[in-house]
Amino acid sequence: MNASGLPLANNTPLCYSINSPPFKYNPPIASAYYSTIFTILGLPSNLIAFIVLVKAFRRTNSCSRSFFLIFLGGLVVTDFMGLLVTGSITISFHVTKFNWRNLDPYCHFCNFMGMSMVFYGLCPLLLGAAMAVERFIGINRPFARSAKMPKGRTISMVLMVWFIAGCIALLPLTGIGSYHIQKPGSWCFFLISSKGNDLIFSLIFSLVGLMSIAVSFLLNTVSVVTLIKVCCGQDRSQRSRDHEVEMMVQLILIMLIASICWCPLLIFIAQTVLSGAELQIKYLLLWLRFATWNQILDPWIYILFRRAVLKRIYPRFDWSRSSIMTLYPPLSNTLRRFTRSSLGSTLGSDETGETGKTNVIPPSSLKHPPPSP
Repeated sequence: MNASGLPLANNTPLCYSINSPPFKYNPPIASAYYSTIFTILGLPSNLIAFIVLVKAFRRTNSCSRSFFLIFLGGLVVTDFMGLLVTGSITISFHVTKFNWRNLDPYCHFCNFMGMSMVFYGLCPLLLGAAMAVERFIGINRPFARSAKMPKGRTISMVLMVWFIAGCIALLPLTGIGSYHIQKPGSWCFFLISSKGNDLIFSLIFSLVGLMSIAVSFLLNTVSVVTLIKVCCGQDRSQRSRDHEVEMMVQLILIMLIASICWCPLLIFIAQTVLSGAELQIKYLLLWLRFATWNQILDPWIYILFRRAVLKRIYPRFDWSRSSIMTLYPPLSNTLRRFTRSSLGSTLGSDETGETGKTNVIPPSSLKHPPPSP
């Protein structure tokens, strides 16, 4: 039976029915230093990234890059607000040692923090999947997306992602799952349990996150392969793909960081509720701290991995060439051979045809020697 459906003794609020403060559990991973360090590192990083994104958005003339920058802006805003909201509550508890039951007798504050944890946790993963979809369409189906598509549509997609994450975060208030105060008493999160509706919500949170990562991995892989084939092609008159290579590099790094930071927590939640094992709070805190690094590292991907920054780091490179791939001829040749052999590319046959054509001399161009006297 679901814990949320049990009668509460002495009118105990739902969020205190499983764990009730004060707590004596205080492992090293629950130290106030972690919350303080993460907040101090994350807030300025996201603020700097947002300023850089705004300046880049004003300078760009590319529609595809504008769409990508809007998604990045939504990601940076989400990470900043997530650190600000959850970090301020956690640090306030460690500083003041307030009693949750006295401060929040009706669980409104605890429910707010629980919803914030779910919302700001799922948003980066869903936005990463939405960015992968946008890049997949832009690279593999360029004609399916009109060049005159308004930027407001991209903003609507970001708002839709926020709406979906918000709806999932509100599910415990409708009876699917429940928010509870967690040890050591500094935060609230949904109840990770193998019973009733708590099992359903735990699986929803875990599977939505894992599916977002899987979609990102699949679509980004296809986009990278397509982009490699284009960059290694023989048509030198094609438009420069430098900005698309730059966007894909940033997107791949965002996906890798999200996977490394979030997969341990998502798999831990799914494994705990499916096995029916008792929740190990020290591992939950450990993987939650691990996931927090995603909000800190995300902004530095765009701050550092830009051509403007790489030009300053490696000024000796010839950055004026038509394509980034030409900076590394051995890599370009290797990738060209890869696309020919494993992907069934027709580049080899095209090259043979072109070579045959260039070796044939038209009869009209042949000049007969003058007759000898």
